[in-house]
Amino acid sequence: MEELFSLDKTLETVSSNNEALPPSGKKKGLVERIKGVNRIFALTVVVPTTIAIVYFGLIASDVYVSESRFVVRTAQRQSQVSVVGALLQGSGFSRAQDDTYPVIDYIQSRDALKELNQNNFIRDEYSEHGDFVSRFRRTFDDSFESLWRYYGKHIVSADLDSTSAITTLQVRAFSADDAAKINQALLAMSERLINRMNDRGAIDTVRFAQRQVDSAAAKAKDAAAALAMYRNSYAVFDPERQSALQLQQVSTLQTQLFAAQTQLTQLQSIAPQNPQIPTLRTTISSLQQQIKEATSGVTGGNNSLSGKAANYARLQLDAQFADKQLASAMAALEGAQANAERKQLYLERLVQPNTPDVATEPKRLKSILEVFALGTIIWGVLSLLLAGMREHHD
Repeated sequence: MEELFSLDKTLETVSSNNEALPPSGKKKGLVERIKGVNRIFALTVVVPTTIAIVYFGLIASDVYVSESRFVVRTAQRQSQVSVVGALLQGSGFSRAQDDTYPVIDYIQSRDALKELNQNNFIRDEYSEHGDFVSRFRRTFDDSFESLWRYYGKHIVSADLDSTSAITTLQVRAFSADDAAKINQALLAMSERLINRMNDRGAIDTVRFAQRQVDSAAAKAKDAAAALAMYRNSYAVFDPERQSALQLQQVSTLQTQLFAAQTQLTQLQSIAPQNPQIPTLRTTISSLQQQIKEATSGVTGGNNSLSGKAANYARLQLDAQFADKQLASAMAALEGAQANAERKQLYLERLVQPNTPDVATEPKRLKSILEVFALGTIIWGVLSLLLAGMREHHD
């Protein structure tokens, strides 16, 4: 009886203990999940947002932005374009934009930074001022390439509006005066670049036109010398005129020959024994010989005027063509010199660089909200992934 009593007591103890335990392990797993979710939320949202609040609220240095706007124009009058050309210009494919791209590329280049960084102005200004995140950290990498990368990311930005062809130049610095000073210097450097492009284009154009004039002048001189040499060598100055004169002489001789032959015929019929008959026969023979010589001089062999006329005409045509080429080249040279006297391109400042009175960067509240929003998105994605993995595991 005592053993049965002790067994019943033991069962009652175990039963009471089982009633004191949690109903199942599900409650414990839910707590762990809540704790896990809280840890993920803390790591992805709370900690980054706290860091952002501390940095942007207390540590981040003020950044002043100086802004200017300019457009690159051409002084040449645009010729009348076709409908396709008008559509292309309306779509943003205009000469002004094409001329602006080199300026933007120069502003963001190493050459521009090298000119701005005289006496280590940029290096010292951006490494000795600002907080430890936004400054140029020359302790880790003090090379020029590292400074150029910092220059492109944190100092200068140039944006071209494809519709209006207006470029907006922004310069960021830790002081308002430095931002305005750098912006002003970049615009001056860009204007010098445009002037160099104008000078180079003008010099090349005038030099090319001058070479064309020199070549055409040399050809004209050679053609004139060849024509003069031919005239002196063959005793001819103008075959056409000379042929006309000789043909006129032949016509006169033929008239005289016809008159002498008529007179001879009359005398032979009236007075066959007239002493003038031998004289007329001699005259007729002499006229025929003169007509033969004059005719052979015009239409004979290679030494005749007709034989010389072909070579003379070729040389004369070469001389005339060379003279026309020389006149055209001289006109082109005058046009190139006139264009060189005026600017082909110029940089027009629409908005002068301003000296900001307040810091516009960093946008503290916006940056904090962006960190919070990004952290919330990451937390939501990770929570969904972990929940899916647990359900799949269960």
